[in-house]
Amino acid sequence: MALYSEVVMDHFMNPRNVGIIEDADGVGQVGNAKCGDIMKIYLKIENDVIVDVKFETFGCGSAIASSSMATEMIKGKPLSDALQLTNRAVAEALHGLPAQKMHCSVLAEEAIKSAVKDYYDRNGIAYDKAMFPDCEHCAHCE
Repeated sequence: MALYSEVVMDHFMNPRNVGIIEDADGVGQVGNAKCGDIMKIYLKIENDVIVDVKFETFGCGSAIASSSMATEMIKGKPLSDALQLTNRAVAEALHGLPAQKMHCSVLAEEAIKSAVKDYYDRNGIAYDKAMFPDCEHCAHCE
């Protein structure tokens, strides 16, 4: 059995939504150089719908594929749907990740939540803080 699925390889070799949104409504960055992967997600939001999403990822192929897939899964969706996206859903959409690379899908989930939180903070929108990761103290990066 191959280490990576064809879907992972496709999203790694041909990532979707790579880049920067200069006037993003929300930006989230997670990870650190110590754990080797850094993801930054940019959101453009209109009427609580993600109308555009871009990412920059410094990391391995699984991190790039997870970022690419996660952005595809939330583009055009309401913020409420984006907040429901789990790392398991990202990994399943990629047709699996090796156990030692599951943290990449976790980073994708956390980066999206961080970007939504940034949007809420910028716009004074109240939210439950428990819904969002404390990325300065991520267990897999400490």
